[in-house]
Amino acid sequence: MNDEKINELRTWMKANETDLAYITDPDTVAYFTGFASDPHERILALFFALDKDPFLFAPALDAQAAKESPWEYDVIGYQDAQDPWKMIASEIHTRYGNPADITIEKSSLSLDHFEAFAAYFPKTNFSKNLTPVIEQMQLRKTPEEIDTLIEAGSWADVAFEIGFSAIKEGATEAEIIAEIEYQLKRKGVAKMSFDTEVLAGAKAANPHGTPGDDLVQKNHFVLFDLGVIWKGYCSDATRTVAFKEPTKFQREIYDIVLEAQLAAQEAVKPGMTASGLDRIAREVIENYGYGEAFNHRLGHGIGTTIHEYPSLVASNDLVLEEGMCFSIEPGIYLPGEVGVRIEDCVYVTKDGCQPFTKTSKELQIIE
Repeated sequence: MNDEKINELRTWMKANETDLAYITDPDTVAYFTGFASDPHERILALFFALDKDPFLFAPALDAQAAKESPWEYDVIGYQDAQDPWKMIASEIHTRYGNPADITIEKSSLSLDHFEAFAAYFPKTNFSKNLTPVIEQMQLRKTPEEIDTLIEAGSWADVAFEIGFSAIKEGATEAEIIAEIEYQLKRKGVAKMSFDTEVLAGAKAANPHGTPGDDLVQKNHFVLFDLGVIWKGYCSDATRTVAFKEPTKFQREIYDIVLEAQLAAQEAVKPGMTASGLDRIAREVIENYGYGEAFNHRLGHGIGTTIHEYPSLVASNDLVLEEGMCFSIEPGIYLPGEVGVRIEDCVYVTKDGCQPFTKTSKELQIIE
């Protein structure tokens, strides 16, 4: 349970004159409570009042696990046959009266859920948005959070080692992924932070390609994009390696991407803007004539979820500060030919940055 962040939220609530904060994103629930769950179509909700104890509302099948989690306050469970909105409204009215102002996470609360909830509070104001408040709270990580992200990053390094060792002629992308995830589970890593990508040959030219039964062949590049969830925090890293000797053209594309990635990573420091960092990497690739082939933002924030604020994109002039954590992942994608992406997630220090992953970014040739 994150007492520091709960107090920070309540400080914001008082300053903005809201009576109740209604949290619906399961990742945000986990951020405050320490209880992680995917409710699927069921209702998982967290409620904070200014001066009274909060409560967590969860499906009955998750209620016991929530009570055994770090969350120290009430857990209210509901059965599938019960009306969750009626139960939530009853709890709120009993505990907090009739709130005049309820702040919601507008990015995660669906319209049908909002309408079902708001029907019980016809005179309540719902205009305030909690999403940007949570984004700002998560923006700068504590030293303890960074230590956990470093641990998560070290497991990504282990995953790379397993994956590189699984490369052989005739192996499929799916087989390599299976080996990575099997070996990690044996070592105590229960879950990846997103679907592991292993893309061979020209398939790596699709930035969000779907791995399958494609075979690794000689002179292929093989792109690995992976990460794990460790103690509630995510890792995310990408390496592109060669199986047998790459062509001169493949090496040229790889070297351009590496130059762009290193230039951006070396430029990170407090005071730099997110847009400025994107520009540094993009200009390297543009100067070689491949600007159109770098078709996504430079990076994204990382923490308890794989994609957090901020977005490192040309339109975001956010000033970087110590403790911010994000990815740096330029790429060049030439359909039908070659794809290369190189990524580290980093944390900003007082005079630079440090990566969470340590696997070499020099071109590795797997024999």
